[in-house]
Amino acid sequence: MTLLLDLGVPPHIVMRIVGHATLDVTMGIYAHAALDEQREALRKLERRLSG
Repeated sequence: MTLLLDLGVPPHIVMRIVGHATLDVTMGIYAHAALDEQREALRKLERRLSG
């Protein structure tokens, strides 16, 4: 399901697909994907601000 998050599928949709009761469970399991996206966003911001 990490791939779905990477493809931009909203977390609440992924939650429903995998059958979790709460978004906290889904994001707890797949949090590394969210963290990777945050890191990439910060890298993009850094490039924009320094360039």
